[in-house]
Amino acid sequence: MTSIKQKKLCQQLGVQFNNEAFLLQALTHRSADPKNNERLEFLGDAILSFVIAEELFNRFPQAKEGKMSRLRASLVKGETLAEIARELKLGEVLILGQGELKSGGFRRESILADALEAIIGALFLDCGIDAVKPLILRLYDERLDSIDVTETVKDPKTRLQELLQSRKLPLPLYSVREIESADKQPVFEASCQVSLLNKLVVAQGSSHRKAEKKPLNAP
Repeated sequence: MTSIKQKKLCQQLGVQFNNEAFLLQALTHRSADPKNNERLEFLGDAILSFVIAEELFNRFPQAKEGKMSRLRASLVKGETLAEIARELKLGEVLILGQGELKSGGFRRESILADALEAIIGALFLDCGIDAVKPLILRLYDERLDSIDVTETVKDPKTRLQELLQSRKLPLPLYSVREIESADKQPVFEASCQVSLLNKLVVAQGSSHRKAEKKPLNAP
């Protein structure tokens, strides 16, 4: 039986499972039960890739194959999936074994990304592609709208990482958390720490992505 938090997740996603067992399995990590979300994650990964590929194909009729492949890879990679999962507070509803709970598995990028893909796979099995496609496009709406296919400059994260690697310096440390706001609207605080500068850069925004693009201070 689904918990209150799991039902709230469905409301946030705008979906309803006919068979709640699909949702519970999608949220179950292999550390908790032999009947876990690994197979659903495999299915969800393929469905996600297809839906994003189709959307890119339709949105950008002039974009070449190479450009669309790079855009798809960026959108469906584990880091992006984990960002979306954090925005959904997916870690709060995961079903983990005691070992993963103690080690903070609910915050681990790979576990969050796999669970999100598993939810996509589970919803497909339960309700079909007509329910899954709108969900994926809602989750990716902001990211898809921000794409500029004429942009040739690499994103800031990639440029920073390549700069540090070229100087054989440690990679940047990123973190993100949701903070309370006076008007009850979601506010995300993202931070980036770079050993080269010996300072922490902090940003806030209404989503994880917007927070990363809007530095507020550098104490």
